[in-house]
Amino acid sequence: MQPYELIKAKRDGGRLEPADIRAFIEAYTAGTVADYQMAAMCMAIFFRGMDSRELGAWARAMLESGEVLDLSDTPGVKVDKHSTGGVGDKVSLSLAPLAAACGVPVPMISGRGLGHTGGTLDKLESIPGFNVNLPTSEYRRLVREVNCCLIGQTAQVAPADKKLYALRDVTATVDCIPLIASSIMSKKLAEGIDALVLDVKVGSGAFMKRDEDARTLAKTMIGLGAEMGKKVVALLTDMDQPLGRKVGNALEVIEAVDMLRGDAPEDYTEITYALTAEMLVLGKKAATIDEAREKLRKVVEDGSAVRKLKEIVQVQGGDPRAIDDYSLLPQAKATADVVAPRDGFVTGIDTEGVGLAAVALGAGRQRTDSKIDPAVGFTLLKKTGEPVKQGEPVVRVHYNDAAPLENVKARLLAAYQFGDAAPAARPLIRERVE
Repeated sequence: MQPYELIKAKRDGGRLEPADIRAFIEAYTAGTVADYQMAAMCMAIFFRGMDSRELGAWARAMLESGEVLDLSDTPGVKVDKHSTGGVGDKVSLSLAPLAAACGVPVPMISGRGLGHTGGTLDKLESIPGFNVNLPTSEYRRLVREVNCCLIGQTAQVAPADKKLYALRDVTATVDCIPLIASSIMSKKLAEGIDALVLDVKVGSGAFMKRDEDARTLAKTMIGLGAEMGKKVVALLTDMDQPLGRKVGNALEVIEAVDMLRGDAPEDYTEITYALTAEMLVLGKKAATIDEAREKLRKVVEDGSAVRKLKEIVQVQGGDPRAIDDYSLLPQAKATADVVAPRDGFVTGIDTEGVGLAAVALGAGRQRTDSKIDPAVGFTLLKKTGEPVKQGEPVVRVHYNDAAPLENVKARLLAAYQFGDAAPAARPLIRERVE
């Protein structure tokens, strides 16, 4: 079938055949299916969905659009983690060195900011000199010798997903379970991993706003992993408010390093420990979650985790001094505070609104070719459940360009809800799925 016929068939609720799906993905990768045609297909999938047979064929075609890496020369069980995206989600920056310091090989191919959510690559690149564009030969070597490598998608690894990832970001087709699941799994299974831990965010700052949708996404990805012979475990974690206190690329690097020193907000620390502990069990470095958590606490206390991060930074071309001296990271020129309009408590945060405010400030992308400012972002001085006084700062804005400042402050104030009583605390980890 021709691209037009396939798009029309899916638009009208038809079922696409695996051979047609493969041909469509191959043509898109080669450039003979145009971006506007793929955008139309994505929107058709957004509204019509895919059955399990279509989804399996779509994910496999994405996976096999490029090289599937072989890390068999690296001993041990290779384990990665993937987050479906949130605001203030810098977990990978601390999780990767934690797991590697405990002996788990961590091959991690990450993405850039998507929609209102931040991207691991953008955060890593705020470290001076850090190179995420390594060839696959170097990626293999570093996983083998350092136990970790964090790179972006190369031209050889899942090239169909690399094109599609950027396209979905600007065509309002990000929050679509079949497209999210196939994107994540095609990229992750191409890394050469043996097992995967999924952090499926749920709440106002996640692409999945409801627990049932997050659960469906988790089960969809676990099913795709099982179909391809990989062990996958998922945690459904809370994203009804930003994770930690920092939002913005360099600011989140600082908080991640603080976490490796045992000095970070409780919610961020707990989510990181929970996900990394799952990696240690899958990687056969601990028999139980409790044993894994004890090992994680030890590498934080003895400094091994920070030393591993410095090693990763150095071997990937970055300046390891920035891990000790935060003044070497990009710094915003000025700050401005958003203040509480009344006495009371923070009763909720529209986390997507905070993420979109960060994009408006320059910390994220409004278009695929937008440049980001690694220095800008927010410090959340008050979060849900905490008391406030009228006129007290609730968010500190770190900015360079004053032009969007008033718009950003208005967005942030609109994202915060205030009331007379603190709401009941919600669990950070809502569910475990395997």
